[in-house]
Amino acid sequence: MAVVFEKSKVLTDAPLHYCPGCTHGIIHRLVAEAIEELGIEGRTIGVAPVGCSVMAYDYFTTDFIQAPHGRAPAVATGVKRADPENNIVFTYQGDGDLAAIGTAETVHAAARRENITVIFVNNAIYGMTGGQMAPTTLPGQVTQTSPYGRDVETVGYPVKVCELLSNVDGAAYLERVAVNNPANVKKAKKAIKKAFQNQIDGKGFSLIEVVSTCPTNWGMTPEKALKWLEDNMLPYYPLGVYKDIYAEEEAK
Repeated sequence: MAVVFEKSKVLTDAPLHYCPGCTHGIIHRLVAEAIEELGIEGRTIGVAPVGCSVMAYDYFTTDFIQAPHGRAPAVATGVKRADPENNIVFTYQGDGDLAAIGTAETVHAAARRENITVIFVNNAIYGMTGGQMAPTTLPGQVTQTSPYGRDVETVGYPVKVCELLSNVDGAAYLERVAVNNPANVKKAKKAIKKAFQNQIDGKGFSLIEVVSTCPTNWGMTPEKALKWLEDNMLPYYPLGVYKDIYAEEEAK
């Protein structure tokens, strides 16, 4: 019998703690495959803050550091600068972490063009803490703290991270992807791998935003959550490359 797929050696055998239908598992696999294919497992250090990714160290065979809520880019900066020639450093963060409590760390790491890779999971809600409204929650979206839908007149508009960082001179590569179907999963893996390759090549700050689902806190089945993402999140958070300074330079 032919072997058509093998689990990445960068993933452990620990059972995932994520809810059924959660797309964190897919994203973990893509990150692990990128690390393995680039041959950097022994050099890679992950940084995960508080949030659904809080137990990421159980799932990767690379070294991992637990950071305070929102501070992963600051911790990653220190780890990278401690041994910039050898350490490959990535953060794995949710939207409540990266786009709220850690907004300053994210923006300033990009402004300094820190040579790190950021994996940003945007599911438009606070997942681990019970489904509260997040900075990325869509206008009109119902959450535990916006039971009548997000009212932009009182709480403002969602934060679009790729668009925001595209105006930061230090950001080198920004791309928004999704993992809601096989075609998008393939594109997501390509983007994640490129972000790691950029770090290997010393190109600076790369962030991959992955539009994702949270079936439990959205109050949907996994299947309906994927459809809701396609119909509601992707129009508001369009996929694509938002900045790639080296591609732009090569095109000149």
